[in-house]
Amino acid sequence: MTAPDEMNISATGTTPAASPPVADALPPDALIVLPTRNLVLFPEMVFPLAIGRPATVAAAQQAVREQRQILVVLQHDPEKSEIGPDDLHRTGTVANIVRYVTAPDGTHHVICQGVQRFRITEFVEGHPYLLARGLHVVEPAGAGPEIEARFLVLQGQVREVMDLLPQVPPELRQTVEATESAGALADLAATYLDSKPAEKQDILETVELVPRLDKVTALLAQRLEVLRLSNQIGQSTKASLDARQREMLLREQMAAIQRELGDDGTNKQEMADLEKAIGDARMPPEVEAVARKELRRLQRTPDAAAEYGMIRTYLDTLIELPWALPEAPPIDIAEARKVLDQDHYGLEKIKLRIVEYLAVRKLAPEGKAPILCFVGPPGVGKTSLGQSIARAMGRKFARVSLGGVHDEAEIRGHRRTYIGALPGNIIQAIRKAGARDCVMMLDEIDKMGSGVHGDPSSAMLEVLDPEQNGTFRDNYLDVPFDLSRVVFITTANMLETIPGPLRDRMEIIGLTGYTAGEKLEIAKRYLVRRQLEANGLKPEQAGIDDAALKQIIVGYTREAGVRNLEREIGRALRHIAVEIAEGTATKVQIGVADLEKLLGPLRFENDVAMRTSVPGVATGLAWTPVGGDILFIEAARTPGGGKLILTGQLGEVMRESVQAALTLVKGQASALGIEAGLIEKSDIHVHVPAGATPKDGPSAGVAMFMALTSLLTGRTIRSDTAMTGEISLRGLVLPVGGIKEKVVAAAAAGITRVMLPARNKRDYEEIPEEVRKALEFVWLERVEDAVGAALAA
Repeated sequence: MTAPDEMNISATGTTPAASPPVADALPPDALIVLPTRNLVLFPEMVFPLAIGRPATVAAAQQAVREQRQILVVLQHDPEKSEIGPDDLHRTGTVANIVRYVTAPDGTHHVICQGVQRFRITEFVEGHPYLLARGLHVVEPAGAGPEIEARFLVLQGQVREVMDLLPQVPPELRQTVEATESAGALADLAATYLDSKPAEKQDILETVELVPRLDKVTALLAQRLEVLRLSNQIGQSTKASLDARQREMLLREQMAAIQRELGDDGTNKQEMADLEKAIGDARMPPEVEAVARKELRRLQRTPDAAAEYGMIRTYLDTLIELPWALPEAPPIDIAEARKVLDQDHYGLEKIKLRIVEYLAVRKLAPEGKAPILCFVGPPGVGKTSLGQSIARAMGRKFARVSLGGVHDEAEIRGHRRTYIGALPGNIIQAIRKAGARDCVMMLDEIDKMGSGVHGDPSSAMLEVLDPEQNGTFRDNYLDVPFDLSRVVFITTANMLETIPGPLRDRMEIIGLTGYTAGEKLEIAKRYLVRRQLEANGLKPEQAGIDDAALKQIIVGYTREAGVRNLEREIGRALRHIAVEIAEGTATKVQIGVADLEKLLGPLRFENDVAMRTSVPGVATGLAWTPVGGDILFIEAARTPGGGKLILTGQLGEVMRESVQAALTLVKGQASALGIEAGLIEKSDIHVHVPAGATPKDGPSAGVAMFMALTSLLTGRTIRSDTAMTGEISLRGLVLPVGGIKEKVVAAAAAGITRVMLPARNKRDYEEIPEEVRKALEFVWLERVEDAVGAALAA
């Protein structure tokens, strides 16, 4: 395409500080420039302009008087009132003033018709308006397949836009259909396009037809997407409104028909059934009054109303709840003992507490139910105890898992104003159990959280308080419900995460880890039989020797409970199940020699003797949330300047214990036979494996002291001895917690001798009798007692 023809011509415009028109004649080759703030005028387009600046008004009036053409040019900054040559674009449109109008309010308007594009080359000074000379750009002729194709695309877009826009004038449609020039159609579309002035100015400055058509097509495509989406939203909204109006009309017609037939439209039989169910539910008077009030509301509510379903669900919930106490079966304490012994081995303290409750209930039937909290490591049978207790008491069982609950509404329920509201977990569990005196297990109470929806631990305060739970009010029910006859049993792995007020409402019963002998009995009585059934085996097809069970307990598991033990038993039996299923064997008895083939090499070995065979190593006892454990305190000495190095992820309290132990060793150096000046000439490094596990607490003080004493005296600590206890700078051995768990762990690890604080003798009776018989106990008053008992001669 050739460049468009251009003709020399000039234009005139207003200056910022406008003044009344003067008599001086304007140059004949000049046009008056009318600056616009947001309007871009295209050739052949007729558009009204509102003018308000004095200079612009004077320039327009002068152009009208002299019947001169004007130049309409867009200014760069629409907010600027004082206009100079640098404030205008260099391309505008020559226009004729068709009409000049002065409104009654004093505003001025001109109706302009665009004639041709104009490119400014220079401005003329010395006049009350801006005069500009430039080139009059001739519209290029459009021909060829590229232009024709773009013209058809643009024409289709414009037609679609007019179809999507409401109330398009018929004249505009006629103009579009009558336009045969590609350039004219592009200018027409750009004029009415809802786009920014800068985008329209870019189209005005584009003279070549192909790029001009492409730019207008791109802008129209964006606008079309918006119009299509708006039309789609409008259609869907209209359809929704039409459907609602149709539904209302049909309902009115149905009501009129029912009135003519003498039918009031309610299900009388259904309402009668509900009224009878309310009477049979044996609700308290206060609750029954609320239920009957809601029933009257239900009778007045149309079946199709949204509120009808909410009221009906609420009434069903009230009716299904067990408001009345069931008839209590006679209490047989001997039978209860038998049931508890059948289901669980050991756990004598818990069994005794349940028997005590049954005895009290037998003597005082109206007494309150206990609220027990079983605390212990995983796998010791806390959760399964709930079902056994319910069976022993002859009651229904309900379980509520509280692990991860962080919303108060999970306990108290949601208010009925919310769509999909439900009662809380407590009421739902009682409704499912169907008994108001059920045994309810609240599992993992130590793992509740809190968040923006409230603190469920605070909601549990009312549930677990015997003085308050007789009038527990669920948000959904909004009527009191008596929980005082529910036997609440909670479980936890640790007490530290349970808030103090909640912990104060429960009777804490601690469960420690099982001894090796107890695990053997549990495996023989329960685990082997359960795994045989789980793997489709019969007792006459497979079995495990007692010696093999002992080896699995000692060499393949190290835990407080029996979960891993059951997994290993199941793993061994699955190998046997494969052989029997293939027909290669009919009966297999697993012995010790078969374990390595079935379970692999031993995973745990007794390495206490190996670790403590050198000076500077002591065996300590530790408590963890999953039971007791042993740990090794290792001390090493290198030449240096008396620096103390601590490694093994030790917490602040444990670091202080090492420093206290070193100070105590320095103070007793002569009595211990330590070479004078040896500590000051050495760097001492204390390490506690495993390095990846964080450790803290004061109970390793005695072990730290003995490791340092052994290191500096060159005497080894007896390999069969483990110790625990906090120390003071005066050499006293102070009591610590977790004695039962620590001692059980020591026995499981092969220790035969433990050194404990003398003030922990009160915990001796808590230690299982089997462990007490297997261990020698040394009670420590001062650290000197530990030195005499632990160091080898």
